[in-house]
Amino acid sequence: MRININRNSDTPVYLQIKNQIRDMIISGELPSGYVLPSERSLCGQLNVNRTTVVKAYLELKSDGLAEGHVGKGTIVTAKPFKGRFNNIRQFNPIPWYQFFSESLDLGDNHIISDIMDINCTEDIISFSGGFPAPELYPLEDFERIQEKLFRTCGRQLLLHSPVEGLQSLRAGISSLMKSRNADVSTKDVMIVSGSQQALDYIARVFIKPGDTVILEEPSFFGAIQIFRSAGAKVIGVPVDSQGMKTDILESLIQRYKPKFIYTLPTFQNPSGIVMSLERRYELLDLSYKYHIPIVEDDPYSDLRYAGKALPSLKALDPYEHVIYLSTFSKALSLGLRVGWVVAPQQVIRKFAYLKQMTDMHVNTPGQYILSEFLSQGCYDKHLSKILKDYSKKRDLMNDALKSCKIPGVFCEKPEGGFYIWCRLPEYITNNRLVSKAAEKGVVYLPGEIFYPDGTQGENFMRLNFTFTDTGKIAEGIKRLMNALTEVAAMNSANTRDISYSRRPIV
Repeated sequence: MRININRNSDTPVYLQIKNQIRDMIISGELPSGYVLPSERSLCGQLNVNRTTVVKAYLELKSDGLAEGHVGKGTIVTAKPFKGRFNNIRQFNPIPWYQFFSESLDLGDNHIISDIMDINCTEDIISFSGGFPAPELYPLEDFERIQEKLFRTCGRQLLLHSPVEGLQSLRAGISSLMKSRNADVSTKDVMIVSGSQQALDYIARVFIKPGDTVILEEPSFFGAIQIFRSAGAKVIGVPVDSQGMKTDILESLIQRYKPKFIYTLPTFQNPSGIVMSLERRYELLDLSYKYHIPIVEDDPYSDLRYAGKALPSLKALDPYEHVIYLSTFSKALSLGLRVGWVVAPQQVIRKFAYLKQMTDMHVNTPGQYILSEFLSQGCYDKHLSKILKDYSKKRDLMNDALKSCKIPGVFCEKPEGGFYIWCRLPEYITNNRLVSKAAEKGVVYLPGEIFYPDGTQGENFMRLNFTFTDTGKIAEGIKRLMNALTEVAAMNSANTRDISYSRRPIV
């Protein structure tokens, strides 16, 4: 199998590899069942890094031309074209980009999907995803509850449920919110397919092109993408150890007159910072003063390993200025896709209208299972179990990071949540480190994606400690430190006079 790489071409190298292999498959030169060279072998043959070959093979798999088999490698699965369309090169492919809506023209940044694709490859240790540990999913409780429900409810589990959500689950969440010191009525709760769907509804209900949204800087990249896709101008407010800097926020409110302020005040994603009680009151005061809604995203507050719990903004808000979002995806399972919104009735009605138009309701069996899970006290029992495990994983990762011998690397140990947020010296940037780390067999999320303007964060990285097996955390950090060391060595000649000191997370 011969592949020619044109280093001067505008076509990315991984696509050159993919396209040439594709042509050989379609022509019949590479028959079905042919085992492609291993990733290591091909990257050595072509003098490219392993990530490039991994991406090329992933493209072939997504096109249905190859499959990966553990222990066997990547195998050709497609058959050559025959008959009328044998010579497929006579047709030009549809230029799909000409048909796409401009609302989704967000720079075509594939860095997140590329990293998630690499997650699926063999021997990769992943610190990139915001995932709970699969081995801690409460399978026994779910199986027991599901068996009971099918026995007692039967076909009812497979019928439609109300658009706003199952009444018993909404009541259970109302009780859960009251345990968090937020006096929430069942009628103010709506069940959604994860809090990500709630963010989409918020964007569609409140934002029109040209509006401004203010959020923390850094902030959850999913929210940044959703607000931008709705046509919003997204403005960031710096954070310090106390959370969003409200003194800066007021001047931005006066200047931009935002539609709403989006915040993750508890174990913020990605920084892990907890907004202080004083800042929470200051933020609410600004909301009241300028009559601006606050969207509080709270997926991590139950995942506290140290420190004292603070009331949510929703719990502190007597005037219904706060729209509150949360989810079971982080504490229980991503696959459930069950979250909730707490909002005034006028807002809930708008969201329900959108849900009826899009997916009707959240899956009925999942709602019944979670309703029983809450009512039987399983949620609190499950939390006590995962908090011990995640606290241990956090400590393991933090201790491993302390072994870093490179001056200027500073990582803050969080009191809760999923992530450790690390600052790197200025001469180490993610454009080199991400690919070098992938070569070493470890992936993480680079800081740039968490900043609205995309020009900051190149010296930051977010590391997830909950997903990876406990026994692999130290090895993963070792691989990352090796990558850091090599990237630092590449730049050592240019950094001899730089002095280093610890800096606060900003």
